[in-house]
Parts: sequence; structure tokens; C-alpha cells
Amino acid sequence: MIVAVGIDVVLVDRFARAMVRTPLLADRLFTEAERYTGSGNPRSTESMAARFAAKEAVAKALGAPGGLSWHDCEIVPDPDGRPWLTVSGTVADAATERGINRWHLSLSHDGGIASAMVVAER
Repeated sequence: MIVAVGIDVVLVDRFARAMVRTPLLADRLFTEAERYTGSGNPRSTESMAARFAAKEAVAKALGAPGGLSWHDCEIVPDPDGRPWLTVSGTVADAATERGINRWHLSLSHDGGIASAMVVAER
């Protein structure tokens, strides 16, 4: 049963400027697995903006409770390369409180906009 849906959009240029302006922001928002590909190359700005949108969409699906840790929501590729959402710690606790035990995720970026949609299920 669908419990909630969350969606977010990010202007890629604005996201890129924030990353340049605040050098440690990437470390604060993303895990190492999110920042780098399996071959160790940095992910594109568009890909990172989409991952940020996904984290925001998860928070919205949870009702935007305070105290969520950015690293407790991780978007990494599954073995086939599709984005996969895992939750732990503060995000997993908030999901459990709401009876959420399954997530669906879609990411996109085009025309200077990155977007994400999540569906939370019970």
C-alpha cells in the first residue's frame, strides 16, 4: 500500500554554485559511494543534483521531520545501474514510525533541471 509520495526538483546551475561556494557541502550531503562511481570517478553535477533531489523527496514523503541525517538516506546504483535508495539511522527510524518498509525511486536530469520522485510503501 502506498503511504506517501515525495518529489523534488533542483536547478543544476544553482546546485553547482552552492557546491563551489561551500567546499565541504558535498561531504556533508553525500556518502562517498554517492560522490564517486564504482570506478572511482566523481559523479557529474547533474547526477549529484538528482541525488540531492531524491534526499529532499524522501524527507517530503516522511513529512519533513526534523533531525534527519543526510547520510542516512543513500542513493547508489544497483547491479544493473539503476538508482537504488537505502535508508538507515534517523531516516530508517522515521520510516518505521510511519510503517514504511519499501521505497521506489526515479531520478532524471535534463535541460538544467534535476528531479526525483519517491514512493513510500507499507
